[in-house]
Amino acid sequence: MSEAAIEFSSPADNSLIVRLLGDWSLEGEAPPVGEIVEKVRDSSAAEVSFDTSQLQSWDSSLLAYIIELENQLQPSSTALDFTGLPAGVQQLYSLSKEVPKKEDAERGKTTPPFLERIGNDTLHFLNSAQELLSFIGEVTLPVWRFCCGRVIFRWGDFGAFLQETGVYAVPIVSLISFLFGVILAFVGIMQLKLFGAQVYVADLVGIATVRIMGAVMTGIIMAGRTGAAFAAQLGTMVVNEEIDALKTLGISPVEFLVLPRMIALTMMMPLLTLFANLMGVIGGGVVAVGVYDINTVVYFSRVSEAVSVNDLFIGLFSGTTFGVLISLAGCLRGLECGRDASAVGDATTSAVVTSIVAIIVDTAIIIIACSILGI
Repeated sequence: MSEAAIEFSSPADNSLIVRLLGDWSLEGEAPPVGEIVEKVRDSSAAEVSFDTSQLQSWDSSLLAYIIELENQLQPSSTALDFTGLPAGVQQLYSLSKEVPKKEDAERGKTTPPFLERIGNDTLHFLNSAQELLSFIGEVTLPVWRFCCGRVIFRWGDFGAFLQETGVYAVPIVSLISFLFGVILAFVGIMQLKLFGAQVYVADLVGIATVRIMGAVMTGIIMAGRTGAAFAAQLGTMVVNEEIDALKTLGISPVEFLVLPRMIALTMMMPLLTLFANLMGVIGGGVVAVGVYDINTVVYFSRVSEAVSVNDLFIGLFSGTTFGVLISLAGCLRGLECGRDASAVGDATTSAVVTSIVAIIVDTAIIIIACSILGI
């Protein structure tokens, strides 16, 4: 077979015929599209048609060639007549035009300017903050109704959420808190032994764990475990149109679905924080007693002397606020979930990220407030 080639003829002043010759397949090399574009510009042709009487063979490369020619001639408003092309090419061309183009499918798409990206991110952040404040307002009234004993949700579900957010979370909270205490004790003793003050590792582990880090570690664990579960559950209900069914029946999704989850997690977080504090102190004690031969009685005596009621109160308060933030973030992202296949995964990821960011910001606020108040 001969190589792909093109010839031109102009039967009229405002038209151009492109004759396709030879083998138009992927194995061969097609003539540059620019030759036809230059010929159109030189002849000022208003219409381009094709003659394939001497075309030997073709495949999808011919269709790609025609589409590329169409794109390059589009600014000049030159019309293309496809009647001379093989019937298969015409059918493939029609099919390609019927499929809608995805916005993110184009390769090499230019990145928006830096300032534009900053502006878009800022607007997205403001919109997210507005949605969060609006959602908090929607939750406030059901919480008040709960305090007054006038809520509409199934108490059996509330008990199940208590078990899911409390009992089932104990193993992972225990493990992570224990290991955190071990790590903190190792790091602390490595520095304290330079001054012969290894015994003060009990003060370090006790204060750091009870005052803030026990609550922070528990909050991060629950954000990845329970907050993501809340987002996935509610997101799946949005995809299956169960949320729409509740609204049709006149039942508030916030009161029926969000409120029991939020109250259950908020009630369990202080208890989990207490347990995390205990496991963290025990983890530090294992290192202090088992590795560096510090007396057990001395270690726990130092912990009890170093940790004050204020430290315990701050940790429990932090854990409670973390429970509220995690449940709000998980339920909000779940209710905002889209209706396609990947939306549930996106909602889950967003819930975890939002929860962790909220925990860090809340921790910073609590620490600064305690410093100002001198507690």
